[in-house]
Amino acid sequence: MNHMKEKIKSVSIDLFFKKGYFATSMSEIAQGCGIQKASIYYHYPSKEGLLFHILETTMNDLTQYLHSNLIGIDNIEKKLRVAVHRHVRFHLERQKENFIANSELRGLSSEHYTLIVKKRDEYENIFQDIIREGAEKKIFSRQDVKILSYAILTLCTAGASWFKPDGRLNVDEIADIYESFIINGLKLNN
Repeated sequence: MNHMKEKIKSVSIDLFFKKGYFATSMSEIAQGCGIQKASIYYHYPSKEGLLFHILETTMNDLTQYLHSNLIGIDNIEKKLRVAVHRHVRFHLERQKENFIANSELRGLSSEHYTLIVKKRDEYENIFQDIIREGAEKKIFSRQDVKILSYAILTLCTAGASWFKPDGRLNVDEIADIYESFIINGLKLNN
């Protein structure tokens, strides 16, 4: 991807994170990039297209990151531990993009919204499959898998709204807390 397209994306992420998608103008994005507003349209068809690109690449990166970290893990408890830990890490390390992805969906066209929700559903299915397998193997309690996946992902995703990179705990320490809390909540015979 060319340098200016990446710069536009980066400036947009900063502005959408600070001000919100709807409060950010294309003029502000152009000014932040040091270019004319019309130049943005060479790289992105619209402000909504730019938002979609941010959400789509974030979702694709998240899914690929999780898949690559789960390769070769057969132990179901370990698999869920890794999934939770990596989900939290990704959301804290790419805080701005994830905050935008979770707060600005309403800015998408119906077509783009449907595509992002489909990608989210596919990602949620990874967690649902792990939870389901854990329940079948009597490692986790048997409860509604879909609701459990929503609860876990909502809890783990929320860190993107409050995390402070210079706070008292680092990313891995926070991810460890989430991991232990979730595993202890799911395990049979706590």
